[in-house]
Amino acid sequence: MTRDRIALRGLRARGHHGVFGFERRDGQDFVVDAVLHLDTAVAAASDDVGDTVHYGLLADRLVAIVTGEPVNLIETLAERLADACLAEPLVDRAEVTVHKPSAPIDHEFADVAVTVVRDRTGPGVPGAAEPARVPDGRGSRT
Repeated sequence: MTRDRIALRGLRARGHHGVFGFERRDGQDFVVDAVLHLDTAVAAASDDVGDTVHYGLLADRLVAIVTGEPVNLIETLAERLADACLAEPLVDRAEVTVHKPSAPIDHEFADVAVTVVRDRTGPGVPGAAEPARVPDGRGSRT
């Protein structure tokens, strides 16, 4: 497991996510924290941004997802953001938290957030291997 991390915290963007019509219509701010696990030794030695994850470009991609196609759940949004992080070739693991500071809750609260942790080799990850299909006459997977 890689011990190096790049963290991008408090990335704020306005999106139209939620299960209620007014959330989709009016939108609200979402705050994203992304922690990328990768080996930074090559970048540290070369002092070249091309040998690491350019966090400014990553921020652009994450904001495009938050401001893009609406989803009902912040779980879905977090999954899409984690997929974008794992699309970076150097990233082995991504931890993404989506905060919804204006969630429609009728009580005082400090935070509503969903955190997903995804590894490059896990299911749903771009480039992850699917289980092999074995012909058994019934089309099942083994």
